[in-house]
Amino acid sequence: MHLVDLWLTRSLSMCLLLQSFVLMILCFHSASMCPKGCLCSHSGGLNVSCSNANLKEIPRDLPPETVLLYLDSNQITSIPNEIFKDLHQLRVLNLSKNGIEFIDEHAFKGVAETLQTLDLSDNRIKSVHKNAFNNLKARARIANNPWHCDCTLQQVLRSMASNHETVNNVICKTSVLDEHAGRPFLNSANDADLCNLPKKTTDYAMLVTMFGWFTMVISYVVYYVRQNQEDARRHLEYLKSLPSRQKKPDEADDISTVV
Repeated sequence: MHLVDLWLTRSLSMCLLLQSFVLMILCFHSASMCPKGCLCSHSGGLNVSCSNANLKEIPRDLPPETVLLYLDSNQITSIPNEIFKDLHQLRVLNLSKNGIEFIDEHAFKGVAETLQTLDLSDNRIKSVHKNAFNNLKARARIANNPWHCDCTLQQVLRSMASNHETVNNVICKTSVLDEHAGRPFLNSANDADLCNLPKKTTDYAMLVTMFGWFTMVISYVVYYVRQNQEDARRHLEYLKSLPSRQKKPDEADDISTVV
């Protein structure tokens, strides 16, 4: 029994030592994979915080097991295609308070359906590709951007129709309709279908053109009729002004002699 107890005690000690060794390896591995200028920690998954790190672009060496990613308050100006495609466990993505102006069409490919929160507020985004937020399930924050309200933005927000907070907080910095500038996009969308404006403009142009041609034809016909009437009047006056033909005296005598 003494030998058994001794063996169990040593086995337990070895097991604890092995567990500690594994945890040390995991911690060292995670720390070594943490992007430069960022802080990594484990709390319900890997949290990567790169806030206020003077980043000019999104790191390309983000750990694949990242669950929460904070890239706020940096100098990032664009979100390239498929930059997050390997982060299959990503749930929270904060890109607020940067200088983002461009979001490529497939920027969120690979994480669109797993993201729960996406923060793009306080940037310089004027417009995005109509497919940029395709399949995005996250609660998106896109307020405080100089949005240009047009057909594309209308299509983008319609694809995010379930996110009412997103639509309500979008203010039109500029718009294809001047009267919508400075107003919430929701009001603009209710007032007009921005995607039909080009068609309506074309229809109006065609209508104006047809009306112009019709006016020209009517004017020509009226001018032509009046001109013919004037010519006919002048011709009639000319005929009236001609002296009537009178019989000569010798012609009357000849007729009397014959009788």
